[in-house]
Amino acid sequence: MVKHESDRQLFESYKRRIKREKRVVYACQLIMLVSVFGLWELASRMNWIDSLFFSSPSEVYHVLTKRFADGTMLIHLQVTLLETVAGFLIGTILGIIMATILWSSERFSRIMHPYLVVMKAMPKVALAPIIIVAIGSGYVSIITMGAIISVVITTLVVYSAFRKVDPNYIKVLKSFKASRGQIFKEAVFPAAIPAMISTLKVNVSLSWVGVVVGEFLVSREGLGYLIVYGFQAFNFSLVMSSLILIAIFAALMYKVVERIEKTLLKHTQ
Repeated sequence: MVKHESDRQLFESYKRRIKREKRVVYACQLIMLVSVFGLWELASRMNWIDSLFFSSPSEVYHVLTKRFADGTMLIHLQVTLLETVAGFLIGTILGIIMATILWSSERFSRIMHPYLVVMKAMPKVALAPIIIVAIGSGYVSIITMGAIISVVITTLVVYSAFRKVDPNYIKVLKSFKASRGQIFKEAVFPAAIPAMISTLKVNVSLSWVGVVVGEFLVSREGLGYLIVYGFQAFNFSLVMSSLILIAIFAALMYKVVERIEKTLLKHTQ
């Protein structure tokens, strides 16, 4: 009884240390964020930097409040979010499907391997003009950019995870006369879920890159379009406002993926 009570106290002490460490980390992150924006504002007011080119937090706040009040920023934000989420989901799903096809056929995987390696090395942004000419300017081409920039990475990472599954699991299932599809469903796919989640985290940033680059080239709406427009009009406060919104919503998407990761891992353990 005494031993159980001691173990419980140690466990509670461990949980308190973890919570305290989290609070310290969050506090440091908040202090760093406030310090960066405070230093940026001070540098602008003291003319340590050129406020025309680098703007200031107060001017960015003014631009955001004005454009959200008249609804223009909300329209551009909704367009970019829709394109990014669509590109993110399409790229991830297609990558998992491609990895599954590669795992199902050793010959096909050997045939496709050099092409996938070349595609991984190729800068996907360079394909943007070809995609625009082939598909046309519009939402579809921008979403395609968001998807294509992440699909190859997803395919390679998930396929590698499929191949690294403990062969003993597969041998046990084969001893029970399990089909290849049953082996995939019961052993391979569940074991690769952590790798898939890691890929989702990477794809968050890749999808934003693909969509914003697509908006640079062809869009008349979206945060990428506002960045280009701001440069052309020498309205760098608008540029910085758009960049800050991209950073905020990319971080929110990352947090959503982290929450999904915790939920999935909890149910697969």
